[in-house]
Amino acid sequence: MVVIVDTISNPLRPRHPEKVNRPDSASPPKPDWIRVRAPNTRGYADTRNIVRSNGLHTVCEEAGCPNIGECWDKKHATFMIMGDTCTRACAFCNVKTGLPNALDAAEPQHVAEATAKLGLAHVVITSVDRDDLADGGAEHFAQTIRAIRAACPSTTIEILTPDFLRKEGALEIVVAAKPDVFNHNLETVPSRYLTVRPGARYFHSIRLLQRVKELDPTIFTKSGIMVGLGEERHEVQQVMDDLRSAEVDFLTIGQYLQPTRKHHAVMRYVPPDEFSSYEKIAYTKGFLMVSASPLTRSSHHAGEDFARLKAARAAHAR
Repeated sequence: MVVIVDTISNPLRPRHPEKVNRPDSASPPKPDWIRVRAPNTRGYADTRNIVRSNGLHTVCEEAGCPNIGECWDKKHATFMIMGDTCTRACAFCNVKTGLPNALDAAEPQHVAEATAKLGLAHVVITSVDRDDLADGGAEHFAQTIRAIRAACPSTTIEILTPDFLRKEGALEIVVAAKPDVFNHNLETVPSRYLTVRPGARYFHSIRLLQRVKELDPTIFTKSGIMVGLGEERHEVQQVMDDLRSAEVDFLTIGQYLQPTRKHHAVMRYVPPDEFSSYEKIAYTKGFLMVSASPLTRSSHHAGEDFARLKAARAAHAR
């Protein structure tokens, strides 16, 4: 197997070995509506220092999120647990793929400490896929939730999980820890799974979200997709229907951005007015909350959105 070497961050660490044999994929130039400022504020630096001092990973950095400057300036960070190496090779994702290290037993406590130092009212926890673990990392998620609850009792917790494919009982472990929001992203429409998300199964992900509601109806559920990967408009609307059939509360839709030329190309930059149209359609289908814009990401404005989500549920209950 050929290996690409990242000589900038670590000359010995392979980067994306699974994508070396993919041909270079050129995306069209980025339009003005998705350009963002480089992060250089004091708040950004403070957040970075807290993340570094606790030895943590964030999806903000690992996935190259375009909103990192805005979020970190407000001391909002999405912690990525279970290491920085994923066992899958999704064509859209910038997280490195390979054989992960053993779990860090102290990580849940470190995440809790960082949550306290940042003063987070709402925290988002995600992870790499850990298909090498018997439970897919479910117990590690649960331990992290419990550690945050102990250190920061008033902080609400949102998790963004893998699909726990073929890991019987894993979902039940995570739900029993009672996160406030359970997020699992579909990422794209079913017809694009073979090329975009080959290690996953669309209807398994739908069933996962449905099962969360069956286990604990009080937990908010959330999912998201990227557009610009070659999907058709009617396919996006079908995803909306499938998610509503699973009683998902919150839908996010954002523009896919190509991390490197070895990743899947951007097939189209979707203009803002189409995102607005998707948002209106999604609300008519019954979602409590919808966020659809070029720069929408799963954890962007998560705290503010959680407050709105609770208010929407209360209004619907009247």
